[in-house]
Amino acid sequence: MWLWRVKPWGLGLRGLKWKGRFHSPLDLLPLRPVSDCRTPSMTVTALVDHWAQLFEERGVPEARESSEYIVAHVLGAKTFQSLLASQRCTSITDLQQKQIGELCARRLQRMPVQYVIGEWDFQGLTLKMAPPVFIPRPETEELVNLVLHEESQRCQESRGNNILDHQPHLGPLILDMCCGSGAIALSLLSRLTQSHAVAVDKGEEAIQLTRENAQRLCLENRIQIVHHDITSGVNREQLLPWGPVDFVVSNPPYIFHRDMGQLAPEILRSIFLEVDPRHPELVENWLQSRPDLDLFISATHVDFCGKPRFLHIQKSRGAGSRCTQKVPNLQLMGASSKSNFLGH
Repeated sequence: MWLWRVKPWGLGLRGLKWKGRFHSPLDLLPLRPVSDCRTPSMTVTALVDHWAQLFEERGVPEARESSEYIVAHVLGAKTFQSLLASQRCTSITDLQQKQIGELCARRLQRMPVQYVIGEWDFQGLTLKMAPPVFIPRPETEELVNLVLHEESQRCQESRGNNILDHQPHLGPLILDMCCGSGAIALSLLSRLTQSHAVAVDKGEEAIQLTRENAQRLCLENRIQIVHHDITSGVNREQLLPWGPVDFVVSNPPYIFHRDMGQLAPEILRSIFLEVDPRHPELVENWLQSRPDLDLFISATHVDFCGKPRFLHIQKSRGAGSRCTQKVPNLQLMGASSKSNFLGH
């Protein structure tokens, strides 16, 4: 077996994006052979140990976790820990060892594990992942929890006011700007069973990936996927086919000031925005410079690392409503506190 040239990788604001290009095996240039890569009758645990050691020697971060995820994937399991003790002691077949070797060679090129195995879990959903679409960050699960919490409060208030006594409950309409893999919109649709969503992205690869994930999850009838560059302007007929939206959610690679201004009249209640921890003050200053939008930051939520990550932007309801809160994270609501991203 051979080691091949390493390609660069990188992190983006929304998540992780691999900047390398994986060649076909025929195009790869061998550097030097790796000895003892195909030990006969190697057990599952021994193979995990073998690749973990090799990753560590080559400077691959999260070496053991990377090895465990790849081996478990080839064996049809979610995680190595989910394998039974008897399975871990089972000998690896030649075919399995070949498949694991091919995937681990990609990891040696610093391809993120999510791209290597072609899928990743987000909010309990298994989503397909493929370059060059950004991989959703673990923190983004908290953004979904914020929207779910807001919708839960709205339903409770409606029941308290007897609004729903004589009419069926209509779920919220969600607009996901810069949808990427569709993780945010699809996880909200799966939890809010009466909701509908419009997912927008300028990348053709992202649109295709969101469409595939929607079909995998049988949610394609409740989502409209739009290929559109919002920096070129907002087409209301495309983005708002069902009328004004209840929630705008976004984890964009930029702050879309102009587009927020164009969408403001169509927003009924809330915008939930994931930003770089340096951006909340920039957004607040910009909103203050545009009083015509009638929008303000009602709360800034921190992620599980304690960084200001999420902005809750609402329409003003009078002078007394402009009270910005700083709110702790939502781990008690079920947000995961994943420490490893396996993308370096």
